[in-house]
Amino acid sequence: MSDADKLYSVVMNEQQQYSIWPNDLGLPSGWEIVVKATSKQECLEYIEKVWTDLRPLSVRNSAAKIQA
Repeated sequence: MSDADKLYSVVMNEQQQYSIWPNDLGLPSGWEIVVKATSKQECLEYIEKVWTDLRPLSVRNSAAKIQA
């Protein structure tokens, strides 16, 4: 199977950080699937659209408390 034929999922951890993950591998602990079984390109496009602030959730929350 070529890389173009493989299916991937978009996964997210508790810090709201995203990654793509091959569907033929077990999901690592601490990650959940947010988009399942699609092409690598579609996964990357999804992540580019939704992950606009690359800081981990804990850092974003700390910054929001400081500004408040």
